[in-house]
Amino acid sequence: MNKFKISIVFFLSLYAFQAFAQATGTLEQQLKTLFPAAEIIKTEPKDHFKEAFTLILNEPLDHKHPKAGTFKHYVYLSHAGFEEPTVLVTEGYNARPRTYELSKIFKGNQVQVEYRFYGKSRPDPIPWPYLKNDQAVEDYHQLVTKLKQLYTGQWISTGISKGGETVLIYRFKYPEDMDMVVPYVAPMINGQEDPRTVEHYHTVGTQACRTKILRFQRRILDKRQAVIYELKHYAKKKKMQFTIVPEEEALEYAVLEFPFSFWQWGGKCEEIPGENANAKEIFDYINKIVGIGFYSDKTYHNLLPSFYQHMTELGYYGFDTLPVKDMLRYAKKPTNLRFAPKDVDLTYNPEYIKEVRNYIENKGDKILYIYGGYDTWGACAPTPKPGVDAVKMVLPGGSHKTRIKDFDAAGRQKIYSTFLRWLGKDVEIYPLMN
Repeated sequence: MNKFKISIVFFLSLYAFQAFAQATGTLEQQLKTLFPAAEIIKTEPKDHFKEAFTLILNEPLDHKHPKAGTFKHYVYLSHAGFEEPTVLVTEGYNARPRTYELSKIFKGNQVQVEYRFYGKSRPDPIPWPYLKNDQAVEDYHQLVTKLKQLYTGQWISTGISKGGETVLIYRFKYPEDMDMVVPYVAPMINGQEDPRTVEHYHTVGTQACRTKILRFQRRILDKRQAVIYELKHYAKKKKMQFTIVPEEEALEYAVLEFPFSFWQWGGKCEEIPGENANAKEIFDYINKIVGIGFYSDKTYHNLLPSFYQHMTELGYYGFDTLPVKDMLRYAKKPTNLRFAPKDVDLTYNPEYIKEVRNYIENKGDKILYIYGGYDTWGACAPTPKPGVDAVKMVLPGGSHKTRIKDFDAAGRQKIYSTFLRWLGKDVEIYPLMN
């Protein structure tokens, strides 16, 4: 049989399966046919969805070597219609079931995938060698390949921050899987601790605001003991433990983190406590911007997978010690390696993201990027080269919380028109309300 006939037979067989699957049995029965070894739980649909399910898959630890074992992998599927667009949400961390912006824009299906080894999908202990982006991408590819037997409309992938970075990695590995991709505030990081983030918060905003930030950093450490007292009082109230990163060290890391988080999350210069602020006002503000709980034992444990990935493949950001170098007692050589798992190989592969970025910037068609102009991670955003059919939307003054709804009417219309150009005029757009 020649290749042409084989292709015809394959597509006819696939069409026949789709027609059969959609004509027989409930959606739950069809999912059980596609995923016979999975636990499938019917849940309450929300928003425009008609049905919803939690799929707990027995995911291979290693897709190339299935005998390595499996882990429980959580997927949240919300159904609108077999022929409607399907939005694949690649979470960067744990998954909290909710309806994403693109799912509302298209009123389509949504498949939300928890990242392997995060949240409920975390094995104990974590088998670190299998926490690799290529394995995660294979999770998505295998899942999408099966679900396309049911969902025949356009497929769109989206994700936020680390999840948006995952969107781009997936696009690089399997460029034909998705008809369009929309990463939000997604970095493509240079090195284990990218200096561009520090350069960004030394230039963004006004000089007056940057000076106020620097003075606030020093004010915190100048009133160290009183602020530590407030920190301990807060930790006791919230039942937080600081045995891995002690309170004194946690405060210094929070001070070093402050300018990054301030610009990342859209801090307001007029809210920074002045020279007459008391210790409680100082602590409350740095806690609002950085979140001292980030350094607690619980969060340290929860974020071990994240720091493992950042320190080995994805890269992260570093710290500028110069403004407070003379005042540091515990974090004199600060590094995010401090928060990575111990007794694990943390060798960084500088070529991994470099290869992804090279493809994305030179060949990454049908990618619509969303960024906030002040967001520190925006310093690591890829820049599509001329001739690449991609659109990069940057909201002036926007933060890491920037979404499509935050753009003005002209900006939103440009985004919707791009969607229609890439997906076809038959796709219906349901505009978001600003």
